[in-house]
Amino acid sequence: MWWALFFGAFPDLFSFGLWLPIDMLNGNLALEAPALERIPGWVSFNYDLLHSFVVALAVIGITAIRCRWLAFTMLAWPFHIILDIPFHAKEYFPTRFLWPLSDVSVDGIPWTSPWIWYPNVAGICCLYLWRWRRASKNNCPLQS
Repeated sequence: MWWALFFGAFPDLFSFGLWLPIDMLNGNLALEAPALERIPGWVSFNYDLLHSFVVALAVIGITAIRCRWLAFTMLAWPFHIILDIPFHAKEYFPTRFLWPLSDVSVDGIPWTSPWIWYPNVAGICCLYLWRWRRASKNNCPLQS
């Protein structure tokens, strides 16, 4: 379970996740999305690299040769990409899912839209509550 969680967050962890702590240490504590001009080029490069099916499937394919269980767990990575495609607008970090072969992307509804954000948070809360109740009913700790 922990590996799947890691690979599900991997594309964002190694793009914005590397930069945001640095930006916060520099005194930028705003809650809104940072202006594109403030974001370093390496963040955009990492974002495109790690949100690409081409890259993800190549890495997973190579991993499958040596370690099948890890390759299966890594499928959370392309699942993350699938979820990002319709939820990123073209004007702010569009998901170029065929990069570097193509810059094609979808002009989606941003995650920050209330129509997307609140149901997403509610769904996560409901899932956690359901798992907690199920584990309590079975008198066992949360399991993967």
